[in-house]
Amino acid sequence: MITEKLNRRLEFQDSSQTQKLFGPHNTHLRLLAEMSGIALDSCGTVVTLCGEDAVALDQTANCLVQLYGMLQNDQTLFSQDVEHAWRILCRDPKADIQSIFKDVVYAVSPRRTITPRTLSQRTYLQAIRENDLVFGIGPAGTGKTYLAVAMAVAALTKKQVKRLVLTRPAVEAGEKLGFLPGDLSEKVNPYLRPLYDALHDMLDFRKVQEMLETGVIEIAPLAFMRGRTLNDAFIILDEAQNTTPEQMKMFLTRFGFGSKVVVTGDITQIDLPSHAKSGLVQAEAILASVSGLRFVHFHEEDVIRHPLVGRIVHAYERYTQQTIPQKGE
Repeated sequence: MITEKLNRRLEFQDSSQTQKLFGPHNTHLRLLAEMSGIALDSCGTVVTLCGEDAVALDQTANCLVQLYGMLQNDQTLFSQDVEHAWRILCRDPKADIQSIFKDVVYAVSPRRTITPRTLSQRTYLQAIRENDLVFGIGPAGTGKTYLAVAMAVAALTKKQVKRLVLTRPAVEAGEKLGFLPGDLSEKVNPYLRPLYDALHDMLDFRKVQEMLETGVIEIAPLAFMRGRTLNDAFIILDEAQNTTPEQMKMFLTRFGFGSKVVVTGDITQIDLPSHAKSGLVQAEAILASVSGLRFVHFHEEDVIRHPLVGRIVHAYERYTQQTIPQKGE
């Protein structure tokens, strides 16, 4: 059976913006063609779309038109933006890509801003703005912690809070602090390193050091939260799947007036001993119906990767599938 090919022709007015849309040596078009399964052929400011799937054809055209609109409004466009836009439209064909990408969380510099790149990320940011307590649950690489830190830095910059408190339980793959070399600071630093990395990605190194020395920013193990009440603070509990129920309850009763709390974790990566319950899992069961807080769930399609990393992952998946012995072999 021969399937009829469908064609669509798009013409853009601004040649310089069209070049940015297509990407250097048409890299953006090639990436979009690879993801959509639609052939894209460009000539000047015209691109011709050809394929057998009418839905994919319409979605590819919609993606190109929306990305061109971004460029017309002085927004920059990178290869990863093309991928993110396509993935968003796959989940919601009616999504407004431009409004999602314009939701600036924090401006690191005039040329670099932190914005949501998936529908779940945008929902997460809106939840943090509207609630004093938000749980972000999902796999690694979805931006849970990074966006929470960006929101915290933005709140501190705007003087909406007086300090940032970033904390994690010091539990990783069954290791205990007592077996690590060095004093207490040296023992816990490896566990807190991801939080330092996120901060240094947004603020000047000296600025971070100054804020740490003056107590404006505090990065500490969860055990350090016991017995404290934190007012006018933005507090982030990372890797919360590794808290015990007692630790989670202790933490959730620490924040005071004028504070905002974000709890992040991945319930598929619990490193507690097998007999121990996760405080994050229990918290969702207990607090699901409580007003004034929000649970936001991320999924595998929300994982943000460099396009090359995505292709590497897919290549390994194909290789694994090809080398797994079939039943009966």
